[in-house]
Amino acid sequence: MPDSIDASDAMIDNWTKRLEENAARYQALADRVQGQSVTERSKDGTVTVTVDSRGLLKNLVIAEGAAGKRMAEVSAQVMQLVQRAQARIPELLQQAMSETTGTGDQAAAEIVREAQSTFPQPPPEPEPAFPEPDRVRRFLPEDNDEQPPRTPPPPQPPRRRRPADNDDDDDFGGPILS
Repeated sequence: MPDSIDASDAMIDNWTKRLEENAARYQALADRVQGQSVTERSKDGTVTVTVDSRGLLKNLVIAEGAAGKRMAEVSAQVMQLVQRAQARIPELLQQAMSETTGTGDQAAAEIVREAQSTFPQPPPEPEPAFPEPDRVRRFLPEDNDEQPPRTPPPPQPPRRRRPADNDDDDDFGGPILS
């Protein structure tokens, strides 16, 4: 009987040790991820967003260069950048997991899967709905030798003239009270 009690004590001590090691690794993972963030910048550099490891917007910078853009374009750019930054969070978790808990840990792998479903890859960037500021659309005839035929303006109806009235009391073109 004493052997089984010693074996049970050793088994419990082993479980306790593994639980403490796992708890320390998970705490290291949580600490590592908590302080990280992801930053995305627009191609033209006018908008920069930063999200934390939970996907929350922590910083938004809109440069003065965005003043010439339409607000709908700027707001769409902000939302797209937030989605792109959030889509990088699973990668961030995967890297932190490989450095702390290891890639074989099922619980940590589940955390990464959950992040992938919460923060999927954003749709591809759509073509700009608004013309770029440096692309100006002109609706003028092409500069070439061929000139479009010009049509004369329509004739104006003749203007009527009021007959001259020699009444000196009538300074306003007619009686005031009728």
